[in-house]
Amino acid sequence: PSGKLDIWREITPVLGGRNVTLFWKQTPSFQANGKIISYEVTWEKIEDGSQPESISFSSVYNSTRIFLDNHSYRISVMAKNNVNFSLPSILIISRATDNSRSIFSTEELKEGQVNGTDDGIFLSWEPRSIYDSYVIDWCNFPRLQPCDLQWKRFGPNISSAVISSAAFVPGVRYKFHIYGSVANRASLLEKKIGYLKELPPHLDPIVRKVDLTYNSVTLSWDSYLTNESEPGFVRGYHIYVSPIQGNCNLKGSKKHILSDESELCKYTIENPEEKRYTVKHLMPNTKYKIVVKAFTGGGETPIVNFRYIDTPYNSNMLYFIFLLVIVPTLVAAICHWKMKWVKEWCCPVIPSPNKSKVLSFKEFKMDSEKVLKINDCLPDMLAVDSNADAHKL
Repeated sequence: PSGKLDIWREITPVLGGRNVTLFWKQTPSFQANGKIISYEVTWEKIEDGSQPESISFSSVYNSTRIFLDNHSYRISVMAKNNVNFSLPSILIISRATDNSRSIFSTEELKEGQVNGTDDGIFLSWEPRSIYDSYVIDWCNFPRLQPCDLQWKRFGPNISSAVISSAAFVPGVRYKFHIYGSVANRASLLEKKIGYLKELPPHLDPIVRKVDLTYNSVTLSWDSYLTNESEPGFVRGYHIYVSPIQGNCNLKGSKKHILSDESELCKYTIENPEEKRYTVKHLMPNTKYKIVVKAFTGGGETPIVNFRYIDTPYNSNMLYFIFLLVIVPTLVAAICHWKMKWVKEWCCPVIPSPNKSKVLSFKEFKMDSEKVLKINDCLPDMLAVDSNADAHKL
């Protein structure tokens, strides 16, 4: 055979070493020049030059798994027809300590989100001049084991690609690993996750707490699970609210019309980490329906179930009504009950001589009039109007 096989590997750390799963396929430039009858895999330690080990497989196989200790190894794969072997395709597996940062501790690399297109899933990466090629691998069926690992090679001047596969379906999250390769030795550079097409979330957030005032409601919900089974990336939340009677016109909201022509007020939270929101400008003593929905790049599920709340009375308004109505009414009632006392206190009667205690002596009565006894009075001042009156006195 002419040309080389395209080979790749998947490394899984285990006790005492690593399980290395090898994969191979024919490249477009590979020429079998006859029927391929077998493949031969050979591996040997690089450090001490020990004797290589090898194993042959029927042509129906395109992968195998071998165990390697923590030393570095050189692996080759060749195709064989009835005449001879093809040129060997080489992979270098570095020492476990050297790979710990780039292969085993993949948690140190944050997974970047990528978007699907009409042709596939678009990926881009930061090019590095030290590498002579790049390799992207992924699983066609990430929820199955084995996952049908696939890979694709790119030249040193490429920094983006659209990965397509007939196995890609909407609502399934695919993981991509981007490696830089130099001298047959690969290092993990970036990790990406994405969907061919996002779908709405399976479930609504679970609202755990509702705090009510006369003009607002504060909702608190659990963190939304964003695991691999989700059909899309949660981008945020929508909160819908409306009074049971009439339409909704709350300040800061947008109108949302349902299929039955009913109208809701819509609030958008664009932070998927948010777990709390306060809806303001509600009416006191009013019944509302409310729901919290998570949305992805594929939208959200239809609104079906609402939560119902009743805002309490406005205590400030009750206090104002008490001052404005109850207090004056109470005062009026008391005044009516004590009218005589109020009348005498507010509008006293002009003193009458007939009621004077000093004029109550019977011996000084003349006809029907009472006569004031001078000795009983101590005037501040005496004034004589005329001499005629003085003579009479």
